[in-house]
Amino acid sequence: MNVLIVYYSLYGHVAAMAQAVAEGVHQVEGVIATLRRVPETLPPDVIERMHAAEAQKTLSTVPVCTLEELEQADAIIFGTPTRFGNMCGQMRQFLDATGQIWMRGGLVGKPGGVFCSTATQHGGQETTLMSFIQTLLHQGMIVVGLPYAYAGQMRVDEITGGTPYGASTIAAGDGSRMPTENELDAARFQGRHTAEITKKLCG
Repeated sequence: MNVLIVYYSLYGHVAAMAQAVAEGVHQVEGVIATLRRVPETLPPDVIERMHAAEAQKTLSTVPVCTLEELEQADAIIFGTPTRFGNMCGQMRQFLDATGQIWMRGGLVGKPGGVFCSTATQHGGQETTLMSFIQTLLHQGMIVVGLPYAYAGQMRVDEITGGTPYGASTIAAGDGSRMPTENELDAARFQGRHTAEITKKLCG
């Protein structure tokens, strides 16, 4: 069984969360994780001005996801940075190309989930996840979130991401803050939880 993890990452925060999600998936026997990114739409000079060129050298080594891979997967978990309380444009453009898949019901019945990052503590984590979930529902997917069985999302002794709608991290306005161990644990939990549900459905 294959859980496809499809994400966009500019500086590496979402990529780090995606790797943790994959680690969680691999904790379930008989389930593998496949990491894929969505195509970049920003021109190189813009990426350079955003001081993301160095990060992109590493991030771009992950293969770009094809539409065929979406239908071949047993489950899909999407990751996105937040842009004004919503998914990033790169992810939106990728999903907007799935109309033919939607028409033939290619994703109906597949477990699906979302994780994200924001630049500030209250920068739209929940709105990004919930608005993204609307797309999964339109595709007929079975939405899998981050249940409160992961108690780390209830911590108040440190600043942390984590919502019942999906794992999340706070990148800080200048991008200097990388995901904490608690946030990575949330991503691992979501990956494992999704893999367990996928195994039950496909078993």
